[in-house]
Amino acid sequence: MKIGFDAKRLYNNFTGLGNHSRTTIDLLTEFYPGNEYLLYTPKIKQNAVTDPYREKEGCRTILPKGIVKGGLWRTFRLADDARRDSVDVFHGLSNELPAGLDIPSVVTIHDVAFKTFPDMYHATDRFTYNLKWRYACRKADRIIAISESTKQDIIRFYDVDPGRIEVVYQPVNRLFYTDYKGVCPASLAEHVNGKPYILYVGSINSRKNLLGVVKALELLPKDLQIPVVVIGDGREYKQKVLNYIAGHKLQDKVIFTPEKVGLEGLRYLYSHAQMLVYPSFYEGFGLPVVEALLSGCPVVTSNVSSLPEAAGPHSLLVDPNNIQDISDKMSSILTDSALRSDIITRGYDYARKQFSPDVLAAQLMNIYSELK
Repeated sequence: MKIGFDAKRLYNNFTGLGNHSRTTIDLLTEFYPGNEYLLYTPKIKQNAVTDPYREKEGCRTILPKGIVKGGLWRTFRLADDARRDSVDVFHGLSNELPAGLDIPSVVTIHDVAFKTFPDMYHATDRFTYNLKWRYACRKADRIIAISESTKQDIIRFYDVDPGRIEVVYQPVNRLFYTDYKGVCPASLAEHVNGKPYILYVGSINSRKNLLGVVKALELLPKDLQIPVVVIGDGREYKQKVLNYIAGHKLQDKVIFTPEKVGLEGLRYLYSHAQMLVYPSFYEGFGLPVVEALLSGCPVVTSNVSSLPEAAGPHSLLVDPNNIQDISDKMSSILTDSALRSDIITRGYDYARKQFSPDVLAAQLMNIYSELK
């Protein structure tokens, strides 16, 4: 089978959507090497992350060849190239499909955060995203939602027949399925080597609720106030968090990483943290939760949106609006070693079973095969 992909994010994005695209291609080439995977992208940012995909066995990268380049090619000419390449099925990996596509198609919808948290987005972005999401949901032969929660959001906002939507959970990088514990990031060594800490992973914005974590830490007894190591970055909301930290003299309790730590550094941090605290108000999936569970790190996360799916029945769920609830659950893990050990064991087993790479790859391939 010849399967085409919108690979713009794979080659140009190095956070959520890009990671999803790369991990999806990794799964398919590992478990179904007999297919040909065509990666369509308007441009390539060459670095150590993207270089392997230019040479990946079974894959062929396709860039615009005519005078139409960039976003215009991706939106209006990519369909012509896919047709000319005799693609059997086309998969839009990041919420979009090219215009004029007349071959069987799949689109993955990650979330509709611009609708659930509109204040985080400019009006023009909300308008553009809504047009793209609506078109993709109407045009695609099959829609993939990365969680049951996202499926319900798609039905709610775009009035899609539930029978057209398949839930295929977001794949996790293979590093998290190995016994390898990673390498301590040099920039954080003085804070984490042999020292207890709490971990926060994710963008620093109002939806992710880092301020809630800081306030919950402040409520803990002094002897339990171990540092929170923050992996992620932000802008206005980050400044709001920094202002709160300064105003409450918590500078030594919240450690912001000065640089990106990479997958190996992240694996190390999960493996050695007392817990991951992730009280987000909304997530399409909640990848850090699953990464943590696979790394043997207990999780405190929200009881809303997709997070109970990602965390499973053994993690500690909180009301993200209730700072005392977050603090109490953090305290439980810090003071009850038997509970912490049980969460680690059961959480790991849940994640290994629920997000098994071969199962996720088979689900994708079944969708392609049904449409071919």
